[in-house]
Amino acid sequence: MASSRLPLFAALSLLASPASVRAQINTVQPIAPDVYFHEGDPRRGHCNNGWIVMNDYVVEVDANYPSGAKIVIPKIRAMTEKPLRFVIDTHFHPDHSFGNQIWSDEGAVVVAQAGTLDELEKSGAADWDLSAKSRPDVAASRLKLPSLVYTDLLVFDDGRHRVELRWAGIAHTRGDTLVWLPKERILFTGDVCVNGSFNYVHDSDIGEWIKALEAAKKLGAQKVCPGHGPMGGPEIIADQQGYFIELRRGVQELIDEKKSPAEVKAAVPELAARLRKIAHIARYVPTDAYFTAHVGKAYMELGAGPLPK
Repeated sequence: MASSRLPLFAALSLLASPASVRAQINTVQPIAPDVYFHEGDPRRGHCNNGWIVMNDYVVEVDANYPSGAKIVIPKIRAMTEKPLRFVIDTHFHPDHSFGNQIWSDEGAVVVAQAGTLDELEKSGAADWDLSAKSRPDVAASRLKLPSLVYTDLLVFDDGRHRVELRWAGIAHTRGDTLVWLPKERILFTGDVCVNGSFNYVHDSDIGEWIKALEAAKKLGAQKVCPGHGPMGGPEIIADQQGYFIELRRGVQELIDEKKSPAEVKAAVPELAARLRKIAHIARYVPTDAYFTAHVGKAYMELGAGPLPK
């Protein structure tokens, strides 16, 4: 999620969550020996983080914003003296990559899929300047690009833990990384999968995203650590995929009914209400203003052109 553009959306998602869910925010959650999950605070635009304590070093999942990095780093330091060797940008959005310099200052090498480096080289400086106008933590830091880049697969393996960085194709962005721990059956998804109404679709291809989620399902994860929202099981991936399938189905029905672009836009509240009645995907349906963006993206992908502004 590009939290610099959607801070209010994230906060509203948090306020709608039960107190038991909110209590997990900013809490270190051990999920297997040497493997940890940390749910970020949406009110500050923070993504989730995870880390794996290897034999001789630590692998960190997602750089977060600078302020998010500064919350997580002391928690890692409190549990191990091993060096922070690698930080993985699961994609290029500011809430997952703009903390890179903070991790680099700690000695970490920034790792990303080739598409993420390309996006940061292309739009990172402009996004940085925009974000710095409203975020003092960004203004006080600087853009740091990934220096270790892979295309399809990169593996860290010390004999005890195996950490696979996998590219599942275009999804939330064109450079998303899935971080898969096959021995522990744990998957860190970045924003390929979130748990709640955190989907940002501007840089996505929803049709391809559904395919990437199918590839993620086939890994057979028992614990899923999403890019935003609480940790869960494999149902999170299935529910995320189900939301996009139902979204595209609903938009295709409007196209098949020969609705005009204006009529499709007017039908957004009705479609949102219909999807909210499907229990396992209801939490993914955002407020109408954001749902309109979801509908508009699907409408474009299905060949019908843009919705009116």
